[in-house]
Amino acid sequence: MKKTITKPINSAQWFNTLRCLKSFRAIWYVAALLVLSNSGCKKDKFAAVQGVCPTVLTDPMDKAVDVVLNKVITATFNTAMDSTTINNSTFVITQGGTAILGKISTTANPAVYTFTPATPLLPFVLYTGTITTGAADKFHTALTSNFVWSFTTIPQITLTVSPPAGGTTTGAGTFAQGSTATVTATPNAGFTFKNWTNADGSVATVSANYQFTVAGNRTLTANFAAVPVGQFAVVVSSLPVNGGTTSGSGSFNAGTNVTVTATPNAGFTFINWKNPDGSIASVSPAYTFQIVANRTLTANFSSVPASQFALVLSSNPVAGGSTAGSGSYTAGTSVTATATANAGYTFVNWTDNGVIASTSAAYTFPLSANRTLVANFTQNTYTLNITAVNGTVAANPNSAVYNSGSTVVLTATANAGFTFTSWSGDAGGSANPLTVVMNSNKNITANFTATPTPGSAPLFSSIFGAFGGSAGVTNQGINTVINNGALGTTAVSTAITGFHDGLTGDVYTETPLNVGLVTGGVYSAPPFPGTAAKFNIATQALAAANAFYISISPANRPGGTDPGAGELGGLTLAPGTYKSASGTFAITNGNLTLDAQGDPNAVWVFQAPTSLTVGIAGPAGARSVILKNDAKAQNVYWYVGTAATINGTGGGVMVGTIISSSGVTFSTAGNTVQTVLNGRAISLVASVTMVNTTINTP
Repeated sequence: MKKTITKPINSAQWFNTLRCLKSFRAIWYVAALLVLSNSGCKKDKFAAVQGVCPTVLTDPMDKAVDVVLNKVITATFNTAMDSTTINNSTFVITQGGTAILGKISTTANPAVYTFTPATPLLPFVLYTGTITTGAADKFHTALTSNFVWSFTTIPQITLTVSPPAGGTTTGAGTFAQGSTATVTATPNAGFTFKNWTNADGSVATVSANYQFTVAGNRTLTANFAAVPVGQFAVVVSSLPVNGGTTSGSGSFNAGTNVTVTATPNAGFTFINWKNPDGSIASVSPAYTFQIVANRTLTANFSSVPASQFALVLSSNPVAGGSTAGSGSYTAGTSVTATATANAGYTFVNWTDNGVIASTSAAYTFPLSANRTLVANFTQNTYTLNITAVNGTVAANPNSAVYNSGSTVVLTATANAGFTFTSWSGDAGGSANPLTVVMNSNKNITANFTATPTPGSAPLFSSIFGAFGGSAGVTNQGINTVINNGALGTTAVSTAITGFHDGLTGDVYTETPLNVGLVTGGVYSAPPFPGTAAKFNIATQALAAANAFYISISPANRPGGTDPGAGELGGLTLAPGTYKSASGTFAITNGNLTLDAQGDPNAVWVFQAPTSLTVGIAGPAGARSVILKNDAKAQNVYWYVGTAATINGTGGGVMVGTIISSSGVTFSTAGNTVQTVLNGRAISLVASVTMVNTTINTP
């Protein structure tokens, strides 16, 4: 709008001035001029001065976005302004209805003024600017109305680290709304990257390189974890950082199978994984390896040239297998995508956007457009069959099938009167609980054996006072008796000599010089008087005897002590387990006393891995085992690795159940002195030989 001001002013100019100036003072000024003009002033001799009403342009302009935070706001008028009217009352910037502090400055151009905020503008915030009608030009002509405009500042990406010593980040700053930002996290020594989390704590990504579209302010925290003692660290990164994302970093126990994955961003393809020395670790985006040391791996990506198409490959699940063939190719190129299943997995098919593209692990096709293929794998499953007799086995977890590589913990619990001894089948050893890795179908047996039961005979020998394994039993005296017990062997009946059966009257080659009575009967294989039924009982007894023998062996009942360095004579022993360090136990330097200390259930187990000898040569060489303070014969057990010789010159009282691998001998031929065993004499292989021996079966 143009205006004309003259000195003195004419009537046309009054209306023009009145139209531009709306202030009360301006109206009075015009009115005064009218009065003077109509009162007969001199003819106007002044030249006219052409002027305009003030208008303004701003930087940033109205509705501007992505305004930088250190922006100096500029108001440019169309005419020189009266600087005294441009101030913090007429040039105002507000945020949320509150004026912000700032400094108004003039410039060399009297039509240009600036507002410099006292502090930087806040990111991604709407600001409103106002220049009021109090702003006037040098002719005191004001704006016709308040000039109001608004603008929005640029968004800001803020990065933090947890814990502060865990690592470093890059990528923080301000970014235009809708642009792409990439942030990276790099762990310090002794730490591994975990994930990026948003301000609300939710996980944004597990990739140390994170690319996203800017949509307002965003605060991200890079979370790191210290590497536990005894574990190894896996650190992965992307090159270039905007080329793609990675996953799989962390801390792992030695020997663990670790899978790292690389996923290219739009416009990129995966090339390979490289070690720090530049050597190629794998060309598969999903790379599985067994960790035996700290690993640092870089996923390398390449941008897709404008004239080519990209082939992007991935594995599902990522631990299922590897792929090869990803990259960028000229249109029409014949490419082959290859899938290789990891141990415990089987390849199923290739899919493209969920649609099956091929069931061949090596899929060849012409590339005529960008393609993203997924190699699908299925995890193998296996069964676990557990056998347990005389006990139970609990499996945790307990399932009909198990995924390949999963672990199952087996816990064996023995029934009363038995103890767990070992695993067999597809497992070994005696660890309990036992951890089983399911990498095939498995059949596992838990083995249990009978244990010494205080106050009663072991289960295998409840009817036997003497057992000659597979060799037989021989009596060479005229006064041998097995009281309250049977005699057994898995050999034929003719392997038993010098006895008659007190139950049936059957005679086993007795002569006037070898007469022996068995009050509990004789059990052997045919010929008669041995029978198939008696042989069956003897066979079961021998199997149970072998199992019992193992159960009280040093391997299954460890911790035995040797207080007399192999010599038990002259000692008084409390209940417990005793093992000869040299392999041989002897009772020669006097009698052995077993003190139950008032406990009728007290148990003694003596382990002689080689041999047992009781007594010495000569008429006075007999030695005895004396029971004291409620000690009982049925609670004393002797484990003998080879042979046991009891009072070779005759005499003395032996106590307990003797189980030897290679025979038990009492007295010598021609000796008329009586030797007593309050217990049982069991030989697993060789024979039992007695001369004028009395066995009192408990």
